[in-house]
Amino acid sequence: MKNHFSLFVQQITNPLKYKLFLLFKLPMAFMAGLKVVEISEATASISVKYKWLNKNPFASLYFAVLSMAGEMSTGLLAFGQIYKRKPTVSMLVVKLEAEFYKKAIGKIVFTCADGIKIKNAVDLAIETGNGQTIECIAIGKNEMNENVAMFKITWSFKMKK
Repeated sequence: MKNHFSLFVQQITNPLKYKLFLLFKLPMAFMAGLKVVEISEATASISVKYKWLNKNPFASLYFAVLSMAGEMSTGLLAFGQIYKRKPTVSMLVVKLEAEFYKKAIGKIVFTCADGIKIKNAVDLAIETGNGQTIECIAIGKNEMNENVAMFKITWSFKMKK
């Protein structure tokens, strides 16, 4: 039998199911064109391309679109850990910090490699019944592999009673 994370990956890597997921759960991410590049229990990467809909007046990606992609690289790892979990666990962003290094043009890929840390926090929330918070890092790189932005996203996980 597949575990909950594998079931989630199956759903999120199916092109039609992914588009429906975005359309109904994250419509702004759908509009901005966020795409899953990679997802495993340890790592997730999300891409976004500069286009007319997500630009700012300075001819680069709007910071809110970058924030969506950065958050989603951490959020897919978190959502995969709580997907169809028994007992159920809630997740919530409780803090966000950002640093911007270069103008974001072209295709930007955000990667988070904190999947195991997220899994451990969710497991601990279930085991102890106490809420857990963890900080996850998402690094955005351009097509020349240069760092464009970095987001520190603090997630809270709590077992539902």
